[in-house]
Amino acid sequence: MAVIVSTFLSSVLLLFSTGLHPLPWLTWLAPLPVLWLAPRAGARVACCAAGLAWLLGQSRMWPYFLDTLEMPLPAAGAVILGQALVFALLTWAYRRLLLNGRPLTAAAAVPAGWVTLEYVLSLSLPHGAWLSLAYTQASVLPVLQTASLTGPWGITFLVMGFPAALAVATTPKVRGRGRVLVVAAVVLALPLGYGTWRLSRPHPITSARVALLDTDRPNDTIDLATTAGRRLLDRYVTRIRALPRSTSTVVLPEKTFAADERTLPVLTGPLRRTAAEHNQDIVVGLVLDRAGTSYNAALGFRAHGGEPVLYFKHHLIPGAEGDLEPGGGLTFVAPGHGLIICKDLDFPALVRDYRNHGATALLAPAWDFTEDGWLHSRMALTRGVENGLTVARTSRAGRLTVSDSNGRVLAERVTGHDDFTTVTADLPTPARPTVYDRFGDWFAWLCMLLLVPVAIGRWRSQRSPGSPHEEQ
Repeated sequence: MAVIVSTFLSSVLLLFSTGLHPLPWLTWLAPLPVLWLAPRAGARVACCAAGLAWLLGQSRMWPYFLDTLEMPLPAAGAVILGQALVFALLTWAYRRLLLNGRPLTAAAAVPAGWVTLEYVLSLSLPHGAWLSLAYTQASVLPVLQTASLTGPWGITFLVMGFPAALAVATTPKVRGRGRVLVVAAVVLALPLGYGTWRLSRPHPITSARVALLDTDRPNDTIDLATTAGRRLLDRYVTRIRALPRSTSTVVLPEKTFAADERTLPVLTGPLRRTAAEHNQDIVVGLVLDRAGTSYNAALGFRAHGGEPVLYFKHHLIPGAEGDLEPGGGLTFVAPGHGLIICKDLDFPALVRDYRNHGATALLAPAWDFTEDGWLHSRMALTRGVENGLTVARTSRAGRLTVSDSNGRVLAERVTGHDDFTTVTADLPTPARPTVYDRFGDWFAWLCMLLLVPVAIGRWRSQRSPGSPHEEQ
C-alpha cells in the first residue's frame, strides 16, 4: 500500500507542479513521496515507483509534444521516458547512499544529478534549456533571483534538493539527519536572503517607453506581395502612429510578413519613414527570402534613420521551421538594445553573449502556441534575470510581456482578445552585470563534480569483496 500511495502522490504533485502552467510550491514537494519510500522498499520497487511517478506526472505533456509541437513520437518518447529513467536512477542512488550511511551525499546526489541532466540536455538537444524546472519558480521572485548567480541550474538544485533533504530527515535510524537539515536550511536561506535583498534595491525607470503591438488576425504569415499583406502593414503603421509621442521603441511579432528582395521595399519604406518621423526604433518580424533561401528575420528601423538592421533567428523549431535557414551573429537596433527572436531566448549562452557585448535590453518578436504562452514568456523573463536584462517580448498567440532585470512583469496582456493588443511600459535603467553573466554555467559544472564522489563510492563498493549485497 505504501508503494501505491507514494507513487500516486508524487505523480499528482508532478502533474500540477510541472508542465505549461505549474503551481510553483508543489514543485518543492513532488519528489518527496517516492524518496520517502526508497529506503523502505527494495531497490527495484523504489526505481519502478519513481519512474512510474514521473511518467504519470508528465502525462499532460504528450498532447503538447505530439499535437501542438508536432514532435515525432520517438522524440517525444525519448524526452519523457529518458527523464523518467534518470529520475529512477537518481532514486536508486539516493537509496543506496542513504542505506550505506552517507545521508548528506544522498541528499545532494538527487539535485546534482537532475541539474546535470538539464545541463547536458540544454547542450545536446535543439531546444536549449527548455526542460528546466527553474521556470516553475518564475512567479516566486525571491527564488528567481538565484538565476542571476547560477543560471537556471541553481533553482533546479533548490527545488530538487529540498524534498531530498526532507526525505532524509524522515528516515529513522539514519545518523547525521540533523546535519543534513542544517546544511539544507543554510543552502535554502542564503539564496532566499540574497533574492530578498536584490528585490529591495531601487531600480529607477527612464523616460524611454516601449510599446508591443500584435494582432492575431490573420493567424499566419502574410505575403507583402498580396493586397491583404499591404493592408495589414497599413493597419500596423496606423497603429504605430497613434502611439504616444513618448514611445521610443515599438516591437511587432515574429513572422508577421513574408517578403523577398522585390517586395521588401513595400515594408521598409513606410516603417523607415514612421521611425524617423516619430523618433522611434521599430522592430518587426518577417520571413525573408534571399536568392531562394528563406530566413526567420527581425528587421530593426532606427529612430535616427539610415538603413534598417537585420537579425536572423539562430535556433529554429525542428520540423516546423525545416524550410528555413538559421542565422548567426548579434544585432543592435540602438545602443544596448539587441534583437532576438522567440526560441533564441531558450538558450542561455546566446543571451549571455548579448550581455557581454553591451546589451541591457532585448527586443524579441515571438510566436507561441497559445497554450504555452505563459511558460515561454517566463523562460524569456528568466533569461533577463540571469543576465540583468530588460526583455520586451511581443508574441502572436501568446503574451505581450515586458519584464525587468529582476523578473518583475512591468506590463503584460494575453493576445487574441481584441483586433489589436497593445501594452506599453517605461524601461528601467540598465542593471549591472550579474555573477552568471560573468562566470556562466559554473554551477552546472559544480553539480557534475558533486556526482564524482557518488561514482567513486559505487566503484569502490563493487571492487570491495566485503561490500554488502544490494537488497532487491
